[in-house]
Amino acid sequence: MGINIAITGGQVEHRKRVAIYGVEGIGKTTAAAQFPNPVFIDLEGGTKTMNVARLTKPTAWEDLLAEIRYVISNRPCKTLVIDTVDRAEELCIKFICEKGGKKGIEDFGYGNGWVYEKEEFERFLKLLDEVIDADINIVMIAHAAIRKFEQPDEMGSYDRYEMKLGKKTTNLIAPLIKEWADMVLFANYKTFSVAADDKGTKHKAQGGKRVMYTSHSPCWDAKNRYGLPYEIPMDYDSIRQIIEDTTTATANTTTVPSPQVEQLAPVQKAHPREAPKAEQPMPEVPEPSARAEPVIPDGIPQALADLMRTNKVSEADIRKAVASKHYYPEDMPITDYPSKFINGCLIGAWDQVYKIIQDVTYPF
Repeated sequence: MGINIAITGGQVEHRKRVAIYGVEGIGKTTAAAQFPNPVFIDLEGGTKTMNVARLTKPTAWEDLLAEIRYVISNRPCKTLVIDTVDRAEELCIKFICEKGGKKGIEDFGYGNGWVYEKEEFERFLKLLDEVIDADINIVMIAHAAIRKFEQPDEMGSYDRYEMKLGKKTTNLIAPLIKEWADMVLFANYKTFSVAADDKGTKHKAQGGKRVMYTSHSPCWDAKNRYGLPYEIPMDYDSIRQIIEDTTTATANTTTVPSPQVEQLAPVQKAHPREAPKAEQPMPEVPEPSARAEPVIPDGIPQALADLMRTNKVSEADIRKAVASKHYYPEDMPITDYPSKFINGCLIGAWDQVYKIIQDVTYPF
């Protein structure tokens, strides 16, 4: 007998998978404690000064899995917080080494140990999916690390924040969590660069506002599936509606009996021939000499300003090109870009930058 195939529409109600990572001491655990009725698996002792519910601290990977199964069976909370996944990874590696009779993960040879860890962590995430199915949110907390990043098809290399998981060359766990999570939020202190003299040649940092970034940037990993603003205050109220929204769109459901293979027959469809379209002449890209002289804002490094004048490129052109590659928001002034990005990418890889500007400005 075949199964019944159902076609449904609308949103599907489910609890949320959230990963929060960031710099030390910014308040990741405090933010997680604001989720609905949380219970912590506190692997690092970060909740000792907080009035929260917590399970017994697991000291082995099997203990951690047993506690998750306990939550699935007994449903003692609305949110399960794993604090931190960094420590959970250490328990996972220890378990794999003991099981394989090795002293360290590298002893498996040829990167095999990291592959075994990835496979074990995939099983771990499937177990967490059962927590979601039990109508319980998941919040994973992780520390952040700065690592050198270089895209093979992009402009230069640069430093960026990532989850502090795995080694620089064997970071297989962070991508798994990013794919699995509905939201990956990067928490950091937002600083502002302000002029320290009348000429605007010297700047100093001010501020220290705590924020969470919700979308990918060259400087950090982040994502969300809910159309959140690029930057939000580090407060549960910023995402409360998403976490606590349990509405499910009701839609008509059509149930179709599963077809048998022998019932299927090839269907011939006629495809009317389309009349050939007349070729349109391609617009010409104006030469730099034919474009207006750009206005160069104060504070832009001289080397970049010279390139902009020579190629008749405005600040708006660069900002649009940079935003098209998801490096920085289009409304962010060039003077607010990190100096490493300006010197290493905009100036050091000007030929690639200029090509992107042409592609964005004259997309034909």
